[in-house]
Amino acid sequence: MKNITVKDIVNICKGKLICGNENIECKQFKKDTRTIETGDVYVGIKGENFDGNTLYEKAFENGAEVCIISGIEAKEYKGKTIIKVEDSIKAIQKIAEYKRNLYNIPVIAITGSVGKTSTKDIIASIMSEKYKVLKTEGNMNNHIGLPMTILKLKEHEAMVVEMGMDHAGEIRVLTNIAHPTMCVISNVGSSHIKTLGSRENILKAKLEILEGASKEAPIAINNDNDLLSNWIKTNKTTHKIITYGIENQSDVMAKDIESFEDKSIFTLEINNEQYAGAQCQKVEIPVGGKHFVYNALSAICVGLENNIEIEKIIEGIKKVELTKRRMEIVKSGNGVTIINDTYNANYESMKAGLEYLHNVKGDRKIAILGDMLNLGDFEKELHEKIGEEVVKSEVSVLITVGEASKNIVKKALELGAITNMKIYECKTNEEAIKFAKEELKQGDIVLVKASNAMHFDEIVKGILP
Repeated sequence: MKNITVKDIVNICKGKLICGNENIECKQFKKDTRTIETGDVYVGIKGENFDGNTLYEKAFENGAEVCIISGIEAKEYKGKTIIKVEDSIKAIQKIAEYKRNLYNIPVIAITGSVGKTSTKDIIASIMSEKYKVLKTEGNMNNHIGLPMTILKLKEHEAMVVEMGMDHAGEIRVLTNIAHPTMCVISNVGSSHIKTLGSRENILKAKLEILEGASKEAPIAINNDNDLLSNWIKTNKTTHKIITYGIENQSDVMAKDIESFEDKSIFTLEINNEQYAGAQCQKVEIPVGGKHFVYNALSAICVGLENNIEIEKIIEGIKKVELTKRRMEIVKSGNGVTIINDTYNANYESMKAGLEYLHNVKGDRKIAILGDMLNLGDFEKELHEKIGEEVVKSEVSVLITVGEASKNIVKKALELGAITNMKIYECKTNEEAIKFAKEELKQGDIVLVKASNAMHFDEIVKGILP
């Protein structure tokens, strides 16, 4: 374990020691006073609705030994240590970068428009076959979550981190904190197109991940994604590129894919002599859907590049435990199967969910869909495109919630869906629950999906008996 002292923090952040002992080792950092344990370091962070810096006394009462604060005048607290910094968020970023640099370990960084968290889970499971791994919890993938993750480094031998963004420049900050030894770019889609204006600008923002990596750090790239595939062909880079895909010829490929309700099986094809020993292996993923095959392929690239035996890679994939509410299969007591994919949604993930619904075996297919948010000028177009996917998926019942989702229904009706599909347009989740309960019967397969802010987890809970 490589700990940082109070003195280190003062020096790194050019802070001021208000009171306390500069030789205290800072082992565990928290930003929520409710989770403080004895001996912790509390970091005060100012949010939109409250200022965590003002809660330093509460943190001490709950057992914190050190508090890092900014923007307020703090009084001395007997027997405790207070460090004042100019900006507490920038401070934890600097401290996290300092701590990361104390560890000579593999650091795998993942970004992409969709599938980051699931990809992270699979990669961490594979890496755990060889190393003691620290990974991003949930979606702690921003300018606060990533440094707080790094500050949890203890006896770990590898780290897998997710890097999210809303605007250009944000991944640049994250990668220069984590300094990854390998990067994964899963895809470039429509997520955050409202703020970035085009998929080309989204690609530029995702490629920022390379700026904090060494110039030789390998990159695993989805070669079936149009923009990424074109970037590979047209850009010279010092980074080693490992491609993966299902359709376009790639270093690592999935062939003969078999999809089931609760798993996918494929044959691994290797088109790179360096990894030839992994050829023609059967791989099983404990979750259905073509998009999870892509996630597994990227993870295989990481495993191979980190010299993990193919048998252990396959075992790691088979044992993966995905973060909740991502293609989570829920069996209800009345014979209905619910696909809980309510964590978030954009066009690519919504399309993938509908394709999975179409391919899985079941008596009737029911889609309960809500608004995809933050699409700006593309909102109408992308919801209409989901309407097209609904028709292609041949769902029996479509239930929508939200203003933007009216465009899903509009397009489905234009394509003649009314002749073989029941459609319910709802204003609230409660209304959707009511119609769903009236419709559901034994043998139905139900996809529930929308952006996180639509709170569709309420619908999943509401339709369970």
